[in-house]
Formats: sequence, structure tokens, C-alpha cells
Amino acid sequence: MSGEVIDVDTPEKRKTLWIVLWLNVAIAVGFFITGFIGNSNALFANGLDNTSDAAVYALSLLALTRSRVWKRGAARLSGIMLLVFSAGVIIDAVRRFLEGSDPVGIMMMGMAAVAGIVNLISLVLLKRLQNRDVNLRAATTFSFNDFVANGGIFLAGIVVLFAGANWPDLVVGIAVAGIALYGGIEILRDAHGDMHEDAQTAHTSLTDGFRK
Repeated sequence: MSGEVIDVDTPEKRKTLWIVLWLNVAIAVGFFITGFIGNSNALFANGLDNTSDAAVYALSLLALTRSRVWKRGAARLSGIMLLVFSAGVIIDAVRRFLEGSDPVGIMMMGMAAVAGIVNLISLVLLKRLQNRDVNLRAATTFSFNDFVANGGIFLAGIVVLFAGANWPDLVVGIAVAGIALYGGIEILRDAHGDMHEDAQTAHTSLTDGFRK
């Protein structure tokens, strides 16, 4: 792709977001199908993650013509979705640990490779957008988290394939949940900081208070 930078208020921005949205919808469907067939917590976790991503991009499209307050609300919703998603993945991992599972390593590797390429494309497209607001920064966080998580799934698939154990799948599933948890917290922090920036007030953390 070229290094051309897209201005935020152009039709190209909406086109970019639509492309990223449908890429994530397609990848989410792929993760759910392979996660079900391959009995993989990690694949299912990423399917939920990409579903959350698609919702974020849809919110980003709706936020283009909305106020800064509306955009912050959409970003907060995105962050909360990630927190809820991470809790669900951890619960599913515990269930699989107790009941047992037999993930398919080769399917994990193949799906992770395809998803990694798609997430890299999404990340490049989003990075080309100028003057990204809090909601678009949230979308970029999502795509970067996905790209990292796909690498972990690929490595776990190798271990599962050769060791025949399910623990790498569960570990990566929980790790994906951890990445989502961190991303959700960062998005909520960004939205909180944006609120202070909009009001032109200084944000003072709890630790700053102790220093005084």
C-alpha cells in the first residue's frame, strides 16, 4: 500500500472504516467456524474479539457526524465491550480445562495466519487516517491487539500440533482475554482524558494527589 495519508473528514475515511468493518466481520465468522470445528478456545476468543471490533468500527462510522461527547460515549461502550468479552473468554477457558478439550493445531495455525494478514491490512488502513478522534484511536487499539493475538494463536497451534495437549490453546485464549482487558482499560482511560481535554481541565490521578 502507498504511504498516502487520508484526512479525517473525507469520504475516503468512511470508505476505509467500511472496509475494515467488513474485514473484521468476515474474520469473526471464520474464527467462530474454525473455533467450533477445531474445538479451540483461542479461536473462539478471537472470534468474539473481532465481533467486538466490528461493533467498534460501526460505532466509529456513526460517530463521524456526531459530537465529541457522543464519540466519547461510543468509545466507552467499546471499552466496556472488551471487558465483558474478556470475562466470557476466561469463563470458557476454565470450562474447557475442567471438562477437557481437543483443539486442532493445524486449524489454529491456518486461521491465525489468515487473520494476521487481514488485521495487518486493517491496522495500516487505520494508521493512514489523520487527526483520529478517541473513537478511531480505540479502533486502532483493537486492530493492533488482534494482530498480536494472532501471533500467539499461531505459536500455540504449533505446540498443540506436536505435543497433542490442550493447555497452549487455553493459555492463549486467556492471554487474548488479557490483551482485550488491557485494551478496554486503555480505551476508557483515553475517553476519560479526552473529556478533560474537551473541558480544558487538567486530569489529576490519585498518585498525583499523594505527591502533593
